[in-house]
Order: sequence, then structure tokens, then C-alpha cells
Amino acid sequence: MSFGQPLAAAPEVSEGSRQRMKKRSEQDLPVTGGQSGRAKSTILFFLSGGASHIDLWDMKPQAPAEYRGPFQPIATSAPGVQLCEHMPLLARQAHHLAVVNSVRGSVSTNDHHAGYYYNLTGHVPDPTFLSLGNNRTPYADDWPCMGAVVGAKRSLHSHLPNFITLPQKEGAPAYTRPGQFAAKLGLEFDPLYVEGDSKNPLKFQVPALVLQEGTTATRLNDRHTLLQRLDETRRDFDSSAEAQTWNAQQQRAMSLLLSTGTTTAFDVTREPQALRERYGETVNGMSLLAARRLVEAGVPFITVFWRGDPDRLNKKCASGGGWDTHGNNFGCLKEDLLPEFDRAYSTLIDDLAARGLLDETLLLVTSEMGRKPKIGDPRSGGVNGAGRDHWTHCLTDLLAGGGIRGGQTYGASDRFAEYPASKPVTPADITKTVYHAMGIHDLEARDSQNRPYSLQAEGDPIHELF
Repeated sequence: MSFGQPLAAAPEVSEGSRQRMKKRSEQDLPVTGGQSGRAKSTILFFLSGGASHIDLWDMKPQAPAEYRGPFQPIATSAPGVQLCEHMPLLARQAHHLAVVNSVRGSVSTNDHHAGYYYNLTGHVPDPTFLSLGNNRTPYADDWPCMGAVVGAKRSLHSHLPNFITLPQKEGAPAYTRPGQFAAKLGLEFDPLYVEGDSKNPLKFQVPALVLQEGTTATRLNDRHTLLQRLDETRRDFDSSAEAQTWNAQQQRAMSLLLSTGTTTAFDVTREPQALRERYGETVNGMSLLAARRLVEAGVPFITVFWRGDPDRLNKKCASGGGWDTHGNNFGCLKEDLLPEFDRAYSTLIDDLAARGLLDETLLLVTSEMGRKPKIGDPRSGGVNGAGRDHWTHCLTDLLAGGGIRGGQTYGASDRFAEYPASKPVTPADITKTVYHAMGIHDLEARDSQNRPYSLQAEGDPIHELF
């Protein structure tokens, strides 16, 4: 189902079916409203690969050259915020930003999978991440990502999922990164994965919901009616928790397939060409534009995973095409990564603000790790290769909107940007800050034996940011 080509109008899923889905959600997790939080939605922009904090927003111009590199900080619209000279557009939006320069990791695995898990869930990676490294796949009893928690705690959307990820499932097709799923919270709270196309960035689709050739919306609805009749003959089976989950997933799929609102939400071709050009008509730029449309549609949580360009950047950056700049760190940032990011993200902030949506939309930019402050990665020729290796000990997060007080820098790293030096926080604190902004304070869930447990016992909201 291509979201550039809307389906013909079809009957919506019945109100009774929608109420059954809502009842199922309320049985598993009591819904907590957002009255105490200003944010109605969150957009999490994840810079896949490990963005270099010391080169972007925690610059050390007084450090020795082997640490600071060639980039210089520039003044911004906020006196307390400095950014890299290669983000001039974002510098104009700095009065909206809170720059948290003191995020520390506590597990020295130094690999991507642990970094994804920690920064997406707020939970310290367990020992299997240390023993398996990047071979550590998602487990069913992992902690859920923050998007799944938000989605579970909010009332069901009328026709869209509460949690949507685009433009890809991170890590597919070879494997998937842990931390991006609902895991122990339950399959029904997994995100809807929307696929973007790097070669056709105006097109988004859900691979799992592509209609077979010749199957119209009317024919699909007839099949659904027949299925409902068959289901009436197996009510005893339907009383089990597993069957209720399966039925809820069926209803979710039908609602998506039959609702014209689904296609409209992802159709970025409806936006003016001038605005699309401001975002940049790349898969990342259009994903942020689609995320803004989803905010307007009332979706509580949207994750955008940066999609790299391996065909063009693998060799140039000794990376997977994203922010994992093992080689030629400065050339890849200056010529490729930063221009695209600067254009798209600054436009998202300005676009939301112009529409009166920024104050009720929390924006979070994070990554699985920072980069090693001392220049030179042995895997790309050492100092001559001008790359930066992984560095999980210090990371910068950007927050904006959703009640966040802009124009501030929170915490600081040491003089080499190696470790937090003041006001250290952890990914657990960042996660709790997201929940606080969304007005979600009831973090209790129940396991399969109906025993209560806390979804995020660690960490505290960073109240000074608000």
C-alpha cells in the first residue's frame, strides 16, 4: 500500500471493534493522561551510527588540535548555546534548544547494540550485551523502548497507531537493533514500521500492509466481515489473553488498511513544494516532514531513524553510510551529514513553531554514543585516517519544545569532552524527562502472571530543563 496513492474510501472499522481494542489496552496498562505534561506528542530523531558530540554541540576550541579538530563553534540565537559552524540554520533556532552535554554511559561495551538499547529504553544493557556485542539480537524479555511505553499509556488513536517508526526498522534486513521494540510490554505495543525510499523520498509505505494485486478495499472489507462471523463460533478461544492480543492486532491492521486517514497522514506530496525543499527532499528530510504531519494527526510518539547512504559513504567514511565516522570524520560531517541534518532539523523546529505546535511537541535528538575525542581510529589508518572511534562514555542530547526552556546548555563535559564533569545524567534520566514532558507518571505494568513491575524505576526527570 503506497501512501502516495490513497485507497478508495471504505467503511471504517466498527465502533464496537475499536472499543474492544481500547478495552484490551486499558486492561493491560491503565491509561495516564497528559494533563501534567505539556507535550501531546514526541518526535525522537535518532542519529544512527554514533554522532560526534565534540564536533557538533560540545566543542572544545581550547583543547589540543588532536582533540578539537578543524571545526569552530559559532554564535547562535541563544547566548548560552554554541554549535558547530557547519550548522548555521540550526544556530538560528538555538533559542528553542536545550543542549544536554553530560549524558554518560555506564557499560563499556563500546558497541552499537548496547548504545541503541540504553538510549532508546533508558535501561542499562544486561551482561549479554558485553558477551555478544553486535551479535546481541532483540529478546522478548527486553525492556520496552520509550515510544512503546508512551503509546501504551495514551488512549488509542482513532485510526492510527500510537507509536510509529520511519523510515526503517533499524538494523534490518540482516538483523535488528535491540531497544526499538515493545518487548516485555507486549507485541501489541510495537511500533508501526513505515518504510521510506531513498530513491523516491516522497513515497512511504508499510510493507506488512501491502495489498495483493487485485484486492480492493471493498473486497478486503468483505473478507473481514466473513472473518468476524467465523470468530463468533470460537468465543471460548477468544477469551484467552493470547487470542485477545491476536484479535487486537487484526483490528489494528484492518483499521489501517481501510482508513483513508492512514494514507493521508503519510502523504508528504500534499505539502507545498517550497516547504518540501526547505526540509530537503531526502528520505531523512521527508521523514521529519511526515513526522510533523503525524503530530498534526495526533500520534503520541514518532521515531525517525537516520537512514545513511552506504553506496556513497561506506568507503568515504569507513562507515555504514551514517554517523559512524570511523574514517574521514571531518570531511563526511562537513560535506554530507551536517548539511542534510542542519537543513531538515532546523526546518522541523521552525515549521512546528510557525504552526503553534512546538510547545506541545517534544523533540529529542540522540544517538547510541558519541565519538572518541582523540582523533585517529586504527581501523582507518590512525591519525592520518582522520576518523573517530566509538565512545560510549559521553554523549550530547538535544531537546526542544514540549515545555522545555530553550536557549540553555545543561551540564558540561571535561576539557577533552571525554567524560561528564558537571551535572551528569544518564539515558534513564533522559527517558524519565520524556515521560515527564508527556505527563506520564504512572509507570506500572503487569507481567503475564499479573504481577506489577515498574517500567522505569531508575532515573529522574531533569526538572531544570523545563
